[in-house]
Amino acid sequence: MTAATQKRQDYLSWDEYFMAVALLSAQRSKDPSTQVGACVANADNKIVGVGYNGFPWGCSDDELPWAREGAALDTKYPYVCHAELNAVLNSISYNLKGCRIYVGLFPCNECTKVIIQSGIKEIIYMSDKYAESDSVKASKRMLDQAKTSYRQFQINGKKITLRLFPEEQN
Repeated sequence: MTAATQKRQDYLSWDEYFMAVALLSAQRSKDPSTQVGACVANADNKIVGVGYNGFPWGCSDDELPWAREGAALDTKYPYVCHAELNAVLNSISYNLKGCRIYVGLFPCNECTKVIIQSGIKEIIYMSDKYAESDSVKASKRMLDQAKTSYRQFQINGKKITLRLFPEEQN
């Protein structure tokens, strides 16, 4: 066989593909400090839901606050829907039992409840930078009890570049 008749060897694995979709989805977030995306895939490796962190439908991105500090109602926290919640709510299927969710940041305790209740059985996450927070500790406690597995995405050094414009003509 010649090189032209053999399959490519550098194609994306399923984990890489779904994590890339989650990271691309994060680029839709208007949050100035934290952009998180999520992608739900079923056992047939089909995407059944995507989401990113942002305000609920009908709530103005220009009128509600994006601040991280200050009085509670003057921060983003009471208003923002997390990527995992949006991925589940945006799902094209009511039944997410046995699915996997790919997410840029380990889920908080509120999103973990949604993940467990929806039937998702595995979380693949990029970062666990809040591992010592009570929220993530509670998440892991619930996940362990519910027998929902979680693992950190294994970075392999691949770089993916997307161009949303045609290549320049030489």
